[in-house]
Amino acid sequence: MRAHRMLMPALLLASGLWSTAAAQAGELYGQLGFPGFGLGYAHPVSERISLRGDFMTLGSRSDEQTEDGITYQGQLKAHRLGLFADWFVFGGSFRLTGGVASSRYQLDLDASGAGRQLDVGGTTYTLGADDGLNVRVKFPTTMPYLGLGWGHQAAQGLRFSVDLGALIGKAKVSATGRGTQLGSASAQASIDRETAELKESVGKASFIPQITFGLGYSF
Repeated sequence: MRAHRMLMPALLLASGLWSTAAAQAGELYGQLGFPGFGLGYAHPVSERISLRGDFMTLGSRSDEQTEDGITYQGQLKAHRLGLFADWFVFGGSFRLTGGVASSRYQLDLDASGAGRQLDVGGTTYTLGADDGLNVRVKFPTTMPYLGLGWGHQAAQGLRFSVDLGALIGKAKVSATGRGTQLGSASAQASIDRETAELKESVGKASFIPQITFGLGYSF
């Protein structure tokens, strides 16, 4: 009986919170910036707390890139699915945001070409038709998010939003050689030195910034 008396107020409180959340207007929104473009949904659970989920992508982009004196053909893949909680500290549109994202941020760099000379870790190699050096820079799949912004508070109608923040995670760098020259056991020491030099440059990245502008509608 005593446990029953203690349980009833908790159930009533949970029911009240759920009713309050259900009464708030949900917001569908699109956003553009870095990392790309995306769609999301925000749902206020109180005057000062909103929960959000969104997906953003930059797709797959290819370009030339020079790292440590070597020119590579690069391919960047960037997308993420995020879940966030917004805290409207002062009761207005300004908020602090925390959350977590499941993401894929990966840069693949490839240097190849018959007759081309590459300085790899201090040793010069003349590449054959089957030779090449691949470098991969990859962030963790799951990363926490911290940021601040404006918008997504409880209201109705057309909405504007801004997000400034970052996904926190350290990039991992790996390099692999292939072919007669760079795929040999004797070239591995040079590749290891090149990898160490790359870790001193691109491998120091420990976060991915987010700067986005959004437009939504709350029903």
